[in-house]
Amino acid sequence: MSDRIQLLPDSVANQIAAGEVIQRPASVIKELVENAVDAGAHTIKVIVADAGRTSIQVIDDGCGMSETDARLAFERHATSKIRQAADLFDLHTMGFRGEALPSIAAVAQVVLTTRTEADDIGTRITLHGSRVVSQEPVACPVGSNFRVDNLFFNVPARRKFLKTNATELNNILTAFERIVLVYPDISFQLYSNQQELLNLRAGSLRQRIVDVFGKRLSQDLLPLDVDTALCRITGFVGKPEAARHKGSQDYFFVNGRFMRHPYFHKAVVMAYERLVPEGTQAPYFIYFDVSPANIDVNIHPTKTEIKFEDEQGIFQLLSAAVKDALGRFCDIPAIDFDTEAKPDIPVFDPQRSAVQMPRVQYNPNYNPFAGRSSDVGASLELLGQLTASAPPVESPSLFPDDELEDMGASPLVERSPEHYQYKGRYIMTAVKSGLMIIDQHRADVRICYERYLQHIRQRQSSTQRMLFPEVVQFSPSEAQLMQRFLPDLTAMGFDLSDLGGGSYAVAGKPADIEGSDTLSLLRNLVTDAAEQGVGSMADDVHNMLALSMARNTAIAYGQVLSNDEMEHVVTQLFACANPNYTPDGKTITYILPQGDIEQLLG
Repeated sequence: MSDRIQLLPDSVANQIAAGEVIQRPASVIKELVENAVDAGAHTIKVIVADAGRTSIQVIDDGCGMSETDARLAFERHATSKIRQAADLFDLHTMGFRGEALPSIAAVAQVVLTTRTEADDIGTRITLHGSRVVSQEPVACPVGSNFRVDNLFFNVPARRKFLKTNATELNNILTAFERIVLVYPDISFQLYSNQQELLNLRAGSLRQRIVDVFGKRLSQDLLPLDVDTALCRITGFVGKPEAARHKGSQDYFFVNGRFMRHPYFHKAVVMAYERLVPEGTQAPYFIYFDVSPANIDVNIHPTKTEIKFEDEQGIFQLLSAAVKDALGRFCDIPAIDFDTEAKPDIPVFDPQRSAVQMPRVQYNPNYNPFAGRSSDVGASLELLGQLTASAPPVESPSLFPDDELEDMGASPLVERSPEHYQYKGRYIMTAVKSGLMIIDQHRADVRICYERYLQHIRQRQSSTQRMLFPEVVQFSPSEAQLMQRFLPDLTAMGFDLSDLGGGSYAVAGKPADIEGSDTLSLLRNLVTDAAEQGVGSMADDVHNMLALSMARNTAIAYGQVLSNDEMEHVVTQLFACANPNYTPDGKTITYILPQGDIEQLLG
């Protein structure tokens, strides 16, 4: 029997490894920028074309590589970060596996130009799908210049499943933000299709957060600094008034590495308990400095899942640190007991005589009509004659007179359907087959959704001008989505002007959202778009915007409605194309059959 087990070629093995390490263009940028940070760069420049599909270029002024290192760097498990297995528990660099560069080279066309300070001339090496095409000396500055072209050119299935350029660019910005927030002492630049998206100068951590997320966040940040034998916790947490329902910035970093940790997130949420409304979350940027021997980052290829030796202890420390920051720095109005130069308020003395109520004097014989020449009796007689000569006016009725008499009502009384609101959530009304229960919020979502969708498609909407324009600030990733949705938001009735740097002036809003917070509404629209990952079709964008707008402006749970308002909701609901379900498939109405009611009460 012939042997069946074969050793895979390096090119195939690298493509398999790339399936985990390199998932999209954002993964390439993350790996290359982290390598530039490990190389000691002071300035890092990232240039992408077509959201990384066509080209990705990362330029740094780090230590660079020699001719031998440049060739060896694209071999699997070749790294300068560790030497033995014990080094995995004493990591001080971002990368350590030696898988990133060979994985990138396996699925793209890569050109590396690099030079060290000790060399007079640099090296340029070109690879196509792990195969070295050329290597030659070249004049270049100190540092490294990686250019990655035609990502997944030899793996068409992976390239086909990439999202739209807007979605991929949003992922690039997200990955970029997670790195720049860790290294405020490094200057970063990001360009997309020759347009500058970010230009971050070296500075303090607070300044870096403000540069990325906008100046309005600066006034809501509270410093956090706790140093113990277990770990050191630094960073910033947001004031309670900065809490948002969606899109809040929540970042954990451990030894300069971004991580996700639901358990530690719970500790922060518990610290804000009873300080923020339910369902909202305040922003936080929290940095842990832990001994590398007490954590394990070698769990997942993305290195965002980190295991701690004493998670419970850090949980308690984190919760106490956030509570301390809120208690020490949060601006709470104090009671002023300074009575100097204040008016003297008399103190009640029970020994003094009882206070007399003021007396009101009036003339009971006063007649305002006395002395006037008007004849009231003649006027009443004339009114009676006119009433007797006028023909009787028939009042329209929804029901015939005989049906009203059967119900015990007067023929002259109009009746309208009576509805009942249960616990501020449901509208209950009688129908021929039984009792109908309507979810008031979902019903209004369906009504508003179809109205906004019609406004977008017909490009006809009314705008209410604002007396004083307001400014809304978005992060770079959110600003990219705003550029995409701007025409549709204008069709819905918003009047927005791009001020640059992710800022927009709001001079008008749709006329039918009176009472809504316009800035929060816009932020929620962008956050919903980022979470749902809108497709490239115009209908997908229109449906998402209409649904998000409807969710944020519909009747809220707990809002008390009058009978006329409930009647309006019911009438509008059954005029919709699908009154039984919301656009995202949730049930709106339910009918409790008459037979079931009689059986329950029988």
